[in-house]
Amino acid sequence: MPLAVIEPRRLYQHVADRLRQLIDRGEYSVGSRLPAERELAKALGVSRPTIREALIALEVEGRLKIRVGSGIYVMALPPSAARPAQEPIEGPFEVLRARAFVESAIAEEVARRATDADIARIDAVLAELDAKPLTRERWIAIDRRFHIAIVATLNNAVLTRTIGELFDQRINPYFERLARYVVNASTHLAAHKEHVAIRDAVAARDPERARAAMHEHLKRSHRRYAKDFGEQPQPLAMKAQNGVRVRV
Repeated sequence: MPLAVIEPRRLYQHVADRLRQLIDRGEYSVGSRLPAERELAKALGVSRPTIREALIALEVEGRLKIRVGSGIYVMALPPSAARPAQEPIEGPFEVLRARAFVESAIAEEVARRATDADIARIDAVLAELDAKPLTRERWIAIDRRFHIAIVATLNNAVLTRTIGELFDQRINPYFERLARYVVNASTHLAAHKEHVAIRDAVAARDPERARAAMHEHLKRSHRRYAKDFGEQPQPLAMKAQNGVRVRV
């Protein structure tokens, strides 16, 4: 019998499996609230971003409901619930880390090569923010054009395609669901200011500053997506059970 290839699984998928098992076994009944993200991260020995990616995956399946300011609740699984993704989906934080690594190096090189025409092209994208209304979909389009305008300065089709594909990961169902909770007018404004800082560093032909500005932008994006949902403290005591802290 031929051996089947064992597909590597991302950590958040293992965490989602663990929580799914606890829900299926009745450790968390329908309508009950899960421990806060920090509690889950500590109990499972993983980072909060990994917990958040697992929770988002379970919400997409219909097993959980995230209520900002209240907590994460177990839902009755409807017949039409989404099945767990068979193909591995990159988590939002994995994508942002990859972008920070690649685009920071690109921004550094862009600052060395940018011409006045390149700066003008970047400025034209930034100016699009002035048009109204600025819907979430329109902001994503402008955001994408800005990052493509930066890399296009290098005139390298492979890099341009790579950045476009990395950016487009944000339309996967997990990234989309998480964005509903954290993306708003204030985050658009903050990101725009960071774009301007990148543009100014490139226009100054300062490679080190451009690299730092791009890295800071994507680090701040990571923080925005990791912002606490605002769960209220659990009123009941907790104890360790099956590797996860549960209410008693």
